[in-house]
Amino acid sequence: MAVTALVGAQWGDEGKGKIIDILAEKSDMVVRAQGGNNAGHTVVANGITYKLRLIPSGILYKNTVCVIGNGVVVDPAVILSEMADLTSKGIDVSRLKIDARAHVIFPYHIALDELGEKARGAGDIGTTKRGIGPCYMDKAERIGIRMCDLINPEVFKQKLERNVKFKNEIITKIYGGEPVSFEKILSDYNGYAAKLAPHVCDTSVLVYDAVKSGKNVLMEGAQGALLDLDVGTYPYVTSSHPISGGFCVGAGIGPTLIKDCIGIAKAYTTRVGKGPFPTELDDEIGERIRNVGAEFGTVTGRPRRCGWLDAVILRFAVRVNGLTGIALNKLDTLTGLEKLKVCVSYTKNGKTLKDFPSDISELEGCEPVYEEFDGWTEDISAAKSIKDLPKNAVAYLRAVEKFVDCKIKMVGVGPDRTQNFEI
Repeated sequence: MAVTALVGAQWGDEGKGKIIDILAEKSDMVVRAQGGNNAGHTVVANGITYKLRLIPSGILYKNTVCVIGNGVVVDPAVILSEMADLTSKGIDVSRLKIDARAHVIFPYHIALDELGEKARGAGDIGTTKRGIGPCYMDKAERIGIRMCDLINPEVFKQKLERNVKFKNEIITKIYGGEPVSFEKILSDYNGYAAKLAPHVCDTSVLVYDAVKSGKNVLMEGAQGALLDLDVGTYPYVTSSHPISGGFCVGAGIGPTLIKDCIGIAKAYTTRVGKGPFPTELDDEIGERIRNVGAEFGTVTGRPRRCGWLDAVILRFAVRVNGLTGIALNKLDTLTGLEKLKVCVSYTKNGKTLKDFPSDISELEGCEPVYEEFDGWTEDISAAKSIKDLPKNAVAYLRAVEKFVDCKIKMVGVGPDRTQNFEI
């Protein structure tokens, strides 16, 4: 058996879609285990750009089974739209399986997400306002509606009526918003249920049987380690667990089944939304990285904050995920910069911090301690091995390995799936 977990090693947006797509070619099954349509994976294949939010990137391979695990929250309208778009491009979506225990996002979740962010004012978290957090809140409160409920008309109607009544009280009396319509939701979602029912099953059994039969299973991460609800930069985090441990809970498997865990990172650092960002570049270099690297959100289109590579963050990701290797993307974005910097530690109040702080208030005000490297001007977008890289680029990669104490196993030098090579 061979189970490989792919996780984001920074604040998300590390280019996971491309790496997942590359490895999915050799996988019998690709599993998504957390998050919702607040995540986005962009894959460029044969000149066609696919922007996926919920469906695993392995769907582009005709023999790969794609699984949405119990830890994912599903917006039926979004997933059906994705399925229709893929079908129009000749992709067979019958291989998509959705766990019966996955929770369902409803219009009242989206309304509460938007109203809650507005009420926070200047203290807003910066959510994507897609109802992800409120859906996970219902899950924890044990009033959520799952896929198994959605496809059971009588159970669904009963639970929906209860929830809409309760949520409208909050929407109207606390936030002063407009109530959602029970009848419209019931009608719309019964229609969604009819289309999704053939895809719903106990996916934990599918995954376990695939592993035990010796098939190659790929666990597809969304977001990144720094956005983990427990160990990330709380409260500027997502509502699930985008670390390796999240796969065990969200896919219904035991930790001993995971053989390798690859952390995906960029050759620099980005983040979306609010929160401390020690290596952020609010200057022409940061703007250059953003434009050359096309650093705009797949789902939201929001411009990403950009900065130098932060080895403190990567060491954190190595530790909390148990990384066995790193896939470093977008090395080509740094081409043309005269000097490059890597943050190796922080300083605050005269003290040196080598480990990523657990308290966001401690992270605020931290100053990065950099090591500087010479850049390169050669075009590396056609590189097929480390031997094709300029010596300064190789020196940069080797230094990063040393700083984070983890082997770089893959390098990305462009957006296409062919622009990656193994080391």
